[in-house]
Amino acid sequence: MKKFEAKVHQVIAQFRVLKQENADLYAELEGRDEEIKQLKADLAQSQRDYNNLKLAKMIEISDADIKASKTKITRMVREINKCISILSTGTEGDGNDIE
Repeated sequence: MKKFEAKVHQVIAQFRVLKQENADLYAELEGRDEEIKQLKADLAQSQRDYNNLKLAKMIEISDADIKASKTKITRMVREINKCISILSTGTEGDGNDIE
């Protein structure tokens, strides 16, 4: 009977150890689930940031583009001023040149 009692105590001790190990594993699993959830949220945010950055790069205007645009506009304004000057000197006569 003592051998049986010893075996039962041994089984109970093993059960407690396994029960604690099981609880530890469940706690670790829960922690990993939280970590996975956080990593998924971080990944989604990073993907949104990347897409926003791609969009910003597509519509970004460089300094060279601005300078080239200013040069073109300046050139066009000069040509328009020349045209206005030519038109104003050419029509100062009797007004018959205007249709």
